Amino acid sequence: MTMPLPDRFYVGVTDTKWFRFLRDERLLDEVNFWSPGGRKIIAERGMPFLFKLKSPENAIGGGAFFSFVERMPIRDAWEFFGRENGAATLEDLRLRIQANRKAPTSVDDEIGCFVLSQPFFFSSPVAQPEDWSGSIQGGKYYHLTESVAQRVWRDVSIALAADQPQVAASPFGGYGTPVWQPTRLGQGAFRKLVLDAYGRRCAVSGEHTVPVLQASHIKPFADVEQHEITNGLALRSDIHTLFDLGYVTVTPEYRFKVSDRLREDFDNGEVYNEYAQQRPTIFLPGDRELMPNREHLEWHLATKFKD
Repeated sequence: MTMPLPDRFYVGVTDTKWFRFLRDERLLDEVNFWSPGGRKIIAERGMPFLFKLKSPENAIGGGAFFSFVERMPIRDAWEFFGRENGAATLEDLRLRIQANRKAPTSVDDEIGCFVLSQPFFFSSPVAQPEDWSGSIQGGKYYHLTESVAQRVWRDVSIALAADQPQVAASPFGGYGTPVWQPTRLGQGAFRKLVLDAYGRRCAVSGEHTVPVLQASHIKPFADVEQHEITNGLALRSDIHTLFDLGYVTVTPEYRFKVSDRLREDFDNGEVYNEYAQQRPTIFLPGDRELMPNREHLEWHLATKFKD
């Protein structure tokens, strides 16, 4: 496998416990590389982000591809990324951050979240950059015009090729022969960005309780093979289930529609008909570029909806 040649990459100093926890996880499509102090880095989507292990390793143990960065409460980081934060529970995550901060920490405190897609972990670490200094606290950018960067990237490519069975094959999920498309969103990032687009409320009911809100794919993930925000709807879990089963749909005019089959099959469903009658359209994103794809909605109406 040949790694794509980036213009630059970032080498980030990595918490050892975070790294070891995630290295032992299976089938990860993304990770949250958190910063306890909330710092940010400037990075374009798809830029490689390499994990620089601390002493005694002093080597690069793996990496991923930059998706997006955002400050968010610890509670939200756990809600959207769970164990992909490199911790087994919300309390474990809070304690880990508190230990790094060396100060009392609440789950409502904000952290910096570097959401990275398609993570990989080497069976044999790669030598760190020759010019690396122990005074570097966060990380450092490397440009491929530099000889040090060229050596690191060559070695990373070789190590990754040797570990192909451990690497996600598709940028959209699934495992097998590696195919690199590092700009895709993972499931947690997809859910967060879709919910944010809809103001963290159900597009149909207006429900604001985040734990019961889900990001529904209009066309199945297996068909489009990527997490596009315009292929997503923020739906309460019960409405999401009915949407996937075809008992409800959203028309290309953004109207919520309920199939007569819902009453016929279950002798129930009045609440969903009330939602259909309450508003002329569903709640929609404020950003028009994030509006649900009309062609996908037409597909759902024609293909999945039970007439």
